[in-house]
Amino acid sequence: MLRHLTRARHIAPSFISRMCSSRSANVPNRVVLPSDVKPTHYRVRLEPDLEKFTFSGEVEISLDVATATNQVAVNILDLTIHSAEINGEKASESKHDGDAQSMTWTFPSQLVAGSQAKLKVAFDGTLNDQLAGFYRSVHKDENGKQQVVATTQMEATDCRRAFPCFDEPALKATFDIEMVADKKYTVLSNSDVKKTSELPSGKVLTQFNTTPKMSTYLVAFIVGELNYVESNDFRVPVRVYGTPGLEKKGQFSADLAAKTLKFFEETFGIEYPMPKCDMVGIHDFSAGAMENWGLITYRNVDVFFEEGVDSLSTKIRVAEVVQHELAHQWFGNLVTMEWWDGLWLNEGFATWMSWYSCNHFFPEWKVWESYVSKQLQGCLDLDGLRSSHPIQVPVKRADEIAQIFDAISYLKGSCVIKMISQFLGEDIFIKGIALYLKRHQYGNTTTDDLWNALAEVSGKDVKGQMDIWTRKVGYPLVTVEESGNELTLTQNRYLRTADVKPEENETVYPVVLGVRSANGKVDHTKVLSERTGKITIDGDFYKLNADQSSIYRVHYPTDRLLKLAEEGAKPHSRLSVEDRVGLVTDLGALAGAYVPTSQLLTLIWTWKNEQESTVWTSILSNIARIRQAWKFESAEVRDAFTKYREAVIVPMAKQVGHEFSASDSAQVASLKADLFAAAVGTGNKEFVDTALALYSKGVTNINANIRPTVFRAVAEYGTTAQWNELLEIYTSGAYGATGNEALSSLGSTKDMALRQKALDFILDGTVRTQDSYRAIGGVAHDAAGQELAWKWLQTKYDDLIKTFPPGLNLLSHIISSATAGFTKQEQLSDIEKFFSGRDLKGIDQALNIAKDRVRASINWLGKDAGDVKDWLVKHQFL
Repeated sequence: MLRHLTRARHIAPSFISRMCSSRSANVPNRVVLPSDVKPTHYRVRLEPDLEKFTFSGEVEISLDVATATNQVAVNILDLTIHSAEINGEKASESKHDGDAQSMTWTFPSQLVAGSQAKLKVAFDGTLNDQLAGFYRSVHKDENGKQQVVATTQMEATDCRRAFPCFDEPALKATFDIEMVADKKYTVLSNSDVKKTSELPSGKVLTQFNTTPKMSTYLVAFIVGELNYVESNDFRVPVRVYGTPGLEKKGQFSADLAAKTLKFFEETFGIEYPMPKCDMVGIHDFSAGAMENWGLITYRNVDVFFEEGVDSLSTKIRVAEVVQHELAHQWFGNLVTMEWWDGLWLNEGFATWMSWYSCNHFFPEWKVWESYVSKQLQGCLDLDGLRSSHPIQVPVKRADEIAQIFDAISYLKGSCVIKMISQFLGEDIFIKGIALYLKRHQYGNTTTDDLWNALAEVSGKDVKGQMDIWTRKVGYPLVTVEESGNELTLTQNRYLRTADVKPEENETVYPVVLGVRSANGKVDHTKVLSERTGKITIDGDFYKLNADQSSIYRVHYPTDRLLKLAEEGAKPHSRLSVEDRVGLVTDLGALAGAYVPTSQLLTLIWTWKNEQESTVWTSILSNIARIRQAWKFESAEVRDAFTKYREAVIVPMAKQVGHEFSASDSAQVASLKADLFAAAVGTGNKEFVDTALALYSKGVTNINANIRPTVFRAVAEYGTTAQWNELLEIYTSGAYGATGNEALSSLGSTKDMALRQKALDFILDGTVRTQDSYRAIGGVAHDAAGQELAWKWLQTKYDDLIKTFPPGLNLLSHIISSATAGFTKQEQLSDIEKFFSGRDLKGIDQALNIAKDRVRASINWLGKDAGDVKDWLVKHQFL
C-alpha cells in the first residue's frame, strides 16, 4: 500500500494470555488469535445494498484442527452475527471481545486434532463512510446525480469489517468470492469471473474463480457503475477502471502496467500468478493505492493521467505509484511478511522496485538523482528525531499498526535496499531477491529469510553487514578532522537537536564511506566499523558519501565545507548532482544544532547559479525550512529573509522562464516549475502579476506544471470571488488532479475568515475525508494560520476523532499540520497541556513526532536567531 503519508482500546491481560499463540512465542504479549485451528479456504458470499449502505453475508471457512478444542475464535469488527455453526452444529455460546476485535464461539462437540472442519457464519454489516473494510465511495456523475461504489480497503486489519476471518498476514488461505448485485453494476474481485447467473430477485450472482493462497488483507471486491480501458501488451488482460468518463484517463497506466508486469516477470523469473490485472480508481480512498492481488485500487489522482492536461509531476507520481503496486504483486502478495513488524519487507522493496523499474522505462527522468532528494532525505528527516523507530519495530496490537506505515518503513526501508544492492552489486542483488521470492512463494517470511537468500548468492555476510540498519533506530553523523592527508572520522548518532544521550549513542554502524577522490573515482571499500577510525586521501580534494549512497550525514571542518562549496559552484564540478544535493541537505540538517545557520545561507548564496533541478529542489526545501522556523520571529527579520529569498531565486527564475516546450527535458520542466513557484512565493510583483494574468486567461489555458502556483497566487492576492471559483474547481470534481491543486491553495488567502471557512470544510462534508490534510496544510503556512489551525483543532477535536477512524493516518496528518509548525516553548507547553490525559492510542507516535519538531525549532532559534540576523545585516538584507 502506498500511503500519502485507531480507535483507542484497552487490551485486558486475560485476553492477552489466551490470544498469544505459538506462532509468536518469541514476541511477548503479541495479540493474535489462538492457534487451535488454521484456515485453509474461504467461501464468501456478500450482497451489498448501495441505497441503504448495508450488506448481508455468509462465510464458510475450511479449517485444519491443530489442537483438540470446542472453541473457535475469529476476528470481527462492526458486524452483526446472526448464526454460527461448525460441521452443521450450532454454537452453544458466543463471546465478543470488542477490545481484541474478536468473537469466540463454543460448540457442544469437541473438534479432533488432525481433522478438518467447516465454520459457517451468517452476518450483516454497514457500507461505512470510514474508508475501511467494505465501504462506500460517493461521487456525483456528469449530471450531478449522486452515485455510489461499494469498495474495499482491508490493509492492515480491516478485512474483519467485511466478513469474519482470521485477520493475520501469516494465516493465508484460498478464497472463493461470490457477489450478489443489481445487473447494471460492474462486479470485480481478485480473480476472474467463473460464472454469472440471474437470481429470482432479478439480481445477478457473480462467482469468481478460486484465488491463490493469500493473506486476508489482500482480499478485494468492488460493486458499482464502472467503465474501463485496456492494454493487450501482456499475456493476461490489463485494465484500468473508473467511474464513467474517468476511465479515459487510464490508458497511460494500463500501458505502463502491461510493460511493468512483463519486466518484473523477466527480472524475478516468476510469472505473475493472477489471471488478470485490474486497476481501479476510487473517489474516496484513504491511501495512495492498495496492492490487492489482481484488483489494485487507487486514489483517482494516483492512477489517472491525461497528456497535455496534467503536469509532468503528476505523470511521474502516477508512474511511481503504479509500479509500486505492481512490485507488491511479488513483494507482499506472493511472499508476505510473517507479521507487521516486517512491513518493510513489503513496502521498502516495493518502493525501491518502483524506482528501479521507473529508471528502466523512463531513463530521461533521471530518477536516481531525485531519489536522493525525495527518498533518502525523507527518511533521514524523520529518523533524525528522538521519536523515530527502527525499521523493524515491535507491533503487538491492531491499533499500533497504522502508525508504522511511515517514512521509516517505506523510505528508510527502500534506502537500506539500495545500500544492499550497492554492497552486493545490482546483478547479484537481483539474483538474491529472485531466490528469496522463489523459495518462499505463497508463504511468509522474516528479515532473516531475506538475508539468507542474499548471502547464499553473494557469499557475503549480509546479515552481519545490514541487520543493524533494520533493527536499530537512527543513523550516524560522521565528523571529520583533517591533519594533512589523514582524516580522523568519528561516528555518533545524529539528532536534530544535537542532544544525544549516552544510552542513545551505543550503536556503532558499519558505514560504507564512499570516498570520492580528486580523479572523480569513488572508493567503496573503506568502512568505518568502529566509533573512530582513520583514512588517508590522495591530494587536496575529497567528498564523503559520494552520490549519497549510504545512510549517514557528514560534518566537515568549516574550511573543507568552503572548498566543497566553491567546487560545487564550478561549471564542470567534480561533485555529482547527488553530491551537491547531499551537501545542501546535510548542512541544512546540521544548521542550528551542529553548525551556524549562516553556513547554510552562505552555501545557498554561493550556489544561486546552479543549473540542476534536483539540486534546486534541495536548495528550495532548505530555504522553506528556515522560513517556517522563523515564521514567529520579528517582522523585520522575516522581511529581510524574504529579500534574501528573492535575491537567490528570482534571477534564476527569470533566466529559465516559465514557458514550456515539448522539447524540455524532465529536469528543465521541473526547474521552470519549481523556480516559478518559489519566485511567486517570495511575493515578487512581476511573478505574482504574471500568475494572476495567467489565471485570467482561463484554467484550461494554464500550463499544468505551474497551475498549482497560479492557484496559490490567486488565493493569496485575488478576490473573494476568485477564491470561490477555486473552491468550485475542487467541489465540482470535474478537473481531476486540478481539484486537489485548488483545494491546497485555499489556505493561502490573507483573509482569515476564508481560512476559517477552509478549515470548517473538513468537517462539514465539503472536503473529502481523504483530502483533509490538504486543506489544513494550506492554512497553517504562516504564523497566523498556524495559530488558527491549532485553535480549530482544539475546538473541533471531539468531532475529529469521530470522523477519522482507526486504521487511517489522516488524524495524525491533521495533528501534525496543526502543531508541528510551532517554534516557541509556550506553544509546546500548550500542546502538551491539551493532550494531557487524553487517550492517545493510534496517534501517540504522530504527536511525539510533532512535539519533537517543535523542540527542534525551539533549539534552532535559541542557538541561531542572532546568527541569522547578523548574516542578513552583514549582507545588507536587513
